[in-house]
Amino acid sequence: MRRTALLPANAGLPNLIGQSEKIHDVCRRIGQVAPTESTVLIQGESGTGKELAAAAIHFHSRRADQPFIKVNCAALPESLIESELFGHVRGAFTGAIRDRKGRFAEADGGTILLDEIGSMPLASQAKLLRVLQEKEFEPVGASATIKIDVRVIASCNLDLATAVRAGIFREDLFYRLNVFSILLPPLRERKEDLPLLAEHFIHQYAHLSHRQIFGMTPEALQLMLAYHWPGNVRELENAIEHALIVEQTNTIQPASLPLPLNGHLTSPCQDEFLPLRERLRRCEKLAIEEALAQSRGLKCRAAQLLGIHPKNFSHLLHKHGL
Repeated sequence: MRRTALLPANAGLPNLIGQSEKIHDVCRRIGQVAPTESTVLIQGESGTGKELAAAAIHFHSRRADQPFIKVNCAALPESLIESELFGHVRGAFTGAIRDRKGRFAEADGGTILLDEIGSMPLASQAKLLRVLQEKEFEPVGASATIKIDVRVIASCNLDLATAVRAGIFREDLFYRLNVFSILLPPLRERKEDLPLLAEHFIHQYAHLSHRQIFGMTPEALQLMLAYHWPGNVRELENAIEHALIVEQTNTIQPASLPLPLNGHLTSPCQDEFLPLRERLRRCEKLAIEEALAQSRGLKCRAAQLLGIHPKNFSHLLHKHGL
């Protein structure tokens, strides 16, 4: 059996594909926890498929016909996260011109995915802990308590146990979330799945673009297998989509793969014949491109990966014409 399909055909989501033992273990754990009501913590690097695993849990649970609400905690300003999660009443703060239903209320009866939970401020973590313990909350500015029935799935690309030791994540909340944990492996640790994943994305994007692409050359596949994939499956998907845009034949060639995959077998950082200034410029550009690929184009996230301020990152993008 070459593919492991976790989602029903009508889910409208791609399959979790693979034949490696690590991905089969993920499938087994999803199958174990999905029928229960337990809180689940999904951890793994960016681009490994955490949202897909959460969707599989929901669509194989008794709540499958109820809402599945996704919240990206990292994308919410600290001043608005509580309103987004729990709602607010009119006049609760400047700009609150009407009552607003929060994401937990929208998920009542179903499942809520709290993506990038590690970025949630400590004050909001305390309120989330109460929701998990008491199944109730008050909207911002309200005095009436709302009871809810929501299953919580949290995901994070950080090691939350390390975040607890660093004092940036509540220990009691960590234990509430970590009832059942699933660790998604990075693509570099399941390279045997790469040909299947590449085949899947080639078929998907060839169909969308009305192209007849029949796979890739052995040389192109070898380059992909040798690459370390910092952006994981998400980066692989982007690489295939890029290749289908530029490829002129019916088979993906090495030259159609995006940097740093496209047949330059040595990194521009390793070219000993270039002056030092040019080598540094090329290495800097390569690092920026890899960060953008891993963050799927999110500039703030890419800047965070590189450890620089977003304003400085914008300057670097302009400098390199990206």
